[in-house]
Amino acid sequence: MAGMPKSFIIESLRGEIVNERFIERSLYEGRNTLPRINQGFKTFRDFSQIVTERLGQSGLVWDRIETIEPVDYDGLVYDFTMDHPDHNFIAGGFVVSNCGVRLLASSIDVESARGEMDRLATLLNKYCPSGVGKEGVIKLSPKELDQVLRAGSRWALKNGYASEADLARTEEMGSLEGADPGLVSERAKTRGREQIGSLGSGNHFIEVEVVDQIFDEEAANAMGLYQGCLTVQIHCGSRGLGHQVCTDYVQQFQNAVRKYGIDLPDRELVCAPMDSPEGIAYMGAMRAAANFAFANRQLLAHSARRAFEEVFAPTTRHWHLHQVYDIAHNMGKLETHEVDGRQVKVCVHRKGATRAFGPGSPGLPPEYVKIGQPVIIPGSMGTASWVLVGTAGSMTRSFGSSCHGAGRAMSRSKAKKEVRGDELRKELEARGITVRAGSLSGLAEEAPSAYKDVDVVVETVSAAGIAKKVARLKPVAVVKG
Repeated sequence: MAGMPKSFIIESLRGEIVNERFIERSLYEGRNTLPRINQGFKTFRDFSQIVTERLGQSGLVWDRIETIEPVDYDGLVYDFTMDHPDHNFIAGGFVVSNCGVRLLASSIDVESARGEMDRLATLLNKYCPSGVGKEGVIKLSPKELDQVLRAGSRWALKNGYASEADLARTEEMGSLEGADPGLVSERAKTRGREQIGSLGSGNHFIEVEVVDQIFDEEAANAMGLYQGCLTVQIHCGSRGLGHQVCTDYVQQFQNAVRKYGIDLPDRELVCAPMDSPEGIAYMGAMRAAANFAFANRQLLAHSARRAFEEVFAPTTRHWHLHQVYDIAHNMGKLETHEVDGRQVKVCVHRKGATRAFGPGSPGLPPEYVKIGQPVIIPGSMGTASWVLVGTAGSMTRSFGSSCHGAGRAMSRSKAKKEVRGDELRKELEARGITVRAGSLSGLAEEAPSAYKDVDVVVETVSAAGIAKKVARLKPVAVVKG
């Protein structure tokens, strides 16, 4: 809230357990000690009764721990290690800004490159830092970070990390209007300042793939995809900065719900009207985080090109990686769609979904106007990924949207119980897939068996008429966080 008027800060934060005097002291006097818990702060028992009051109408199911069994485990354990009687654990969800996928393609034939996969994977792992909390390839000054938040991929272009062609083949040209760095907290900026150009962890990855099958020659030619050629897929988002933006505004929205008299079936559904000061501020911060993600993927693409150049340039004349498309799958955007026969401006929230605009849609580069926007659906390690194009049907049936992946078939914790990371690595490498991973436990979390069959998912999308198959990609090297 840096730079915001005192009245706005007080109105945003004041509530049942935070009074105006407390906020003023924090603003003007600073805090040398931790704040005391307010006398009106609810006990855990009272809180549990409130949030479960309408549980039967919310669709949520609460579990109670019945038994505890010691397990030999040497990895990280979050939250449960806090040994204190007043500590309680409640699982919750959050949304971050502009997790997305970028696809690069080359004219390098896979058969001529198989002997270089080990070296290529090593260099990709070196130039594209991955893992929890890993720093990126450059460190930004506060002024430079604000420029990234405001301009996204346009900042990368200005600083030599992108080309005009890259931006043309990025959703929204890689830069959302209305982004306001001043609405991003210092905590969020601190988390993001040293992480740009890094992959992160979880299901984020960089994958070298080969075009295995082509289903639409015209669309594939427009994208520069050819049977047997190498491609690179990059899946990541706005790192810790985006997480923190969400955390900050979820807290603010708790007060906004009371302020605007919004009745919720569950307290985790906090929100604010889009035209309210809180809603406007959130959209400005979310767009800034989305721009950070666009720039982050652009720097990772730059690093991938560096690795390809180092490996292939000495022996291959046409080694270059051109961009097929960059598309988000976790973002809210204002768009105009036809509803009941008339054009209406709506907010389309694609969470676990991706944009799939059909032929002739505004904002597409000239080479994609006829065929429709590329839709990239990643699989899991060891399984195929897909390239499709949006259709006219998606514009009328799903607000120009498609699924963005296969979806999990089991939780990460279950996957780690059922799959050993070292055995999975051996299995993948026996199938000709080179693997680099930040941790074996992280590798196990993303095992192919933890996900649904992506081929079946794509067939469903195709049959529904919201996207059309163009090409199927098979992995040959994987870098995981």
